[in-house]
Amino acid sequence: MEKPTLYHIPVCPFSQRLEILLAMKGVTDAVRFSVVDITNPRDPALLEKTRGTTALPVLELPDGKILKESLVILRYFDEVLGMPIARADPYERAVEQMMIAKEGAFTMAGYIMVMNQDKGAREGLRDKLLGLYADLGDFLEWQNPGGTFLFEDFGLAEAVFTPMFMRFWFLEYFEDFELPDEAKYARAKAWRAACLAHPAAQQVTKEEIVKLYYDYALGLGNGALPEGRRVSSFSFDTDWRARPWPPRDKWAASPSDAELGLVS
Repeated sequence: MEKPTLYHIPVCPFSQRLEILLAMKGVTDAVRFSVVDITNPRDPALLEKTRGTTALPVLELPDGKILKESLVILRYFDEVLGMPIARADPYERAVEQMMIAKEGAFTMAGYIMVMNQDKGAREGLRDKLLGLYADLGDFLEWQNPGGTFLFEDFGLAEAVFTPMFMRFWFLEYFEDFELPDEAKYARAKAWRAACLAHPAAQQVTKEEIVKLYYDYALGLGNGALPEGRRVSSFSFDTDWRARPWPPRDKWAASPSDAELGLVS
């Protein structure tokens, strides 16, 4: 049977949540992954499929039909591949969706923080993200008092949030961001740790995230280049494992392509 094709960026969190779901279901070979290099202009053939949009991932079904938006694709995979991960009980499924609805603001806060280039704004951005962590913890404790996950096991909400917890390793590295050892963060901290350790969510490492997302710490994403540089930190031309770790001080002058290990 012909497989659907997922056009994606390997290190993209929105793609990883789909990989996590497939791993949870034990059907990682049910989808063909096609890598898109965001440091180059989009292939016109792909743009034709997506009707001109560049956001990834994009799913192409064997009959040529196209699905976009990672949460849409996530729910589609959950319905058509293997046993569903989403909660079967209508009320619990609604609770799950309430939790998932919190992901957008959470993700935005973390990305704004790492890309921020105004030192004076750092404290406010940190407080914003801490407040969102506290809110997640409060919701978890409301729904599953004394537990670890939203329900009894790692589920759909965890598949959605875990890639963001992993991307926020760039906040630990470039912003020295940590959750304080305070009661109001304890539930979220325990949830995050359990999510990061789950066997189905081991597609990326902290080293990979920090190295590839370095240009985000300079305020530039999606393959955009800092002044004086010719190669994006997202380049696939050099293996990230062979690169040195980038400087933790994102406010200092940016190293050259060669110093970052981006050229052979």
